[in-house]
Amino acid sequence: MLKLTNINKEEFDEFVKNHSKSHFLQSLSWGEFAKVKKNLTPFYLGLVNEENKIVAATLLLQKRLPLNYCYLYAPRGFVIDYNKKEILRAMTNKIVDFAKKKKAIFVKIDPDIIIKKYNYNNEEVPLDNNYEEIFNTLKELGYKHQGFTKNFETMQPRYTFRIDLTQDLDTIMEHFSKTTKQRIQKAIKLDTEVSIGNKENLEQFYHLMMLTENRKDFISYGKDYYETLYEIFNGNKNSKATLFLGKINFSKTIKALEKNLKSINDQISILPIDNLSKSAKAKLTELTKQKENINKEIFKYKECKKDLGNELVLSAHMIIEYGDKAWVLYAGNHNILTETYVNYNTYFEHIKYCKEKGIKIYDQFGTIGDLSEDNPRFGLHQFKKKFGGDYVEFMGEWDYVTNKFMYFVFTKLVPFYRNAIKRKSKKELENEVRDNK
Repeated sequence: MLKLTNINKEEFDEFVKNHSKSHFLQSLSWGEFAKVKKNLTPFYLGLVNEENKIVAATLLLQKRLPLNYCYLYAPRGFVIDYNKKEILRAMTNKIVDFAKKKKAIFVKIDPDIIIKKYNYNNEEVPLDNNYEEIFNTLKELGYKHQGFTKNFETMQPRYTFRIDLTQDLDTIMEHFSKTTKQRIQKAIKLDTEVSIGNKENLEQFYHLMMLTENRKDFISYGKDYYETLYEIFNGNKNSKATLFLGKINFSKTIKALEKNLKSINDQISILPIDNLSKSAKAKLTELTKQKENINKEIFKYKECKKDLGNELVLSAHMIIEYGDKAWVLYAGNHNILTETYVNYNTYFEHIKYCKEKGIKIYDQFGTIGDLSEDNPRFGLHQFKKKFGGDYVEFMGEWDYVTNKFMYFVFTKLVPFYRNAIKRKSKKELENEVRDNK
């Protein structure tokens, strides 16, 4: 006899962390964060057998609605073996009973089930799950699939890039694009640095997030959002938020360039200037060009040092670690000195960091399925693709409706009403502008 029960938070987190379907969005830390910053009520539920052993679990987040209704959301789905139909059936039935007691009009899940995967060469990779059978089981159990969306319409991204960190580092690097390898090498030659930050560096991180968001014409969160996330995930032994800072130290960069310049001058000095062969002339031309470019760079970085100080953080990334996985949750980058490619080197360093820590899956947390070049997020997709991860597509969202009438009201009528109000307001504004001309 299986029963659903509220379980001890620590016991819940241990089960989730060690499960094959572990995800930071199902963690205790995310539940506590959602309570503080998203005004959601977390429930830590476990399906236990007669021996009181947990066989499945889920974080359910309750979103309150008007008229004392609510809906429940299990981010990235239940922590369960979806191939075990009877356990999935029991979990569904118990969750539905729980939802009805809470006056929930529906329960939303978006399982971490991959339905397609392509490697760095765009070759389809065979899957180790029978997703069609899982898909049909969910339909049979009464869930309504919300469609195969292509962008960021859903609670969580339906597409992402994942790097398998069980591969050796050389293989991982081989899958990087040619330009990515070159840009990482340039950042290294400029002697740029990547270090791990702490709570005091959140101010710099937030500044770069603001620059990035302004550049992309959207604003997401305030500084306290990131501070709370950082504190909660680092306050739990099972999760971790790590801040990576990519920076340039102008004195070190100038010194590295001057060393390179000396090497070029040494090469020029040994050429027989009075009797150059055709190949030697070509080499002299190339070395002279390199020398000019380096002198320009030295001058530029000396000016930057005067204007900006000796050190400047150009990239700041926040990585979430949970179980055997890591996610690049947020990345902020400066508007200037992009030609140093510090951003690329920062990514490279946290890939190496995660591999050294024994992380198995490195998730770049979100991309698009609509790959038309006029898609505003196409550039982001191409950037993430350059790091050679597998391009994966998830199953998508499912709703289990527990109150058909109110579900219709809140998912159809309310959005229609809101859009009508927006259209009316826009029309009134246009009329007012016209009348005042």
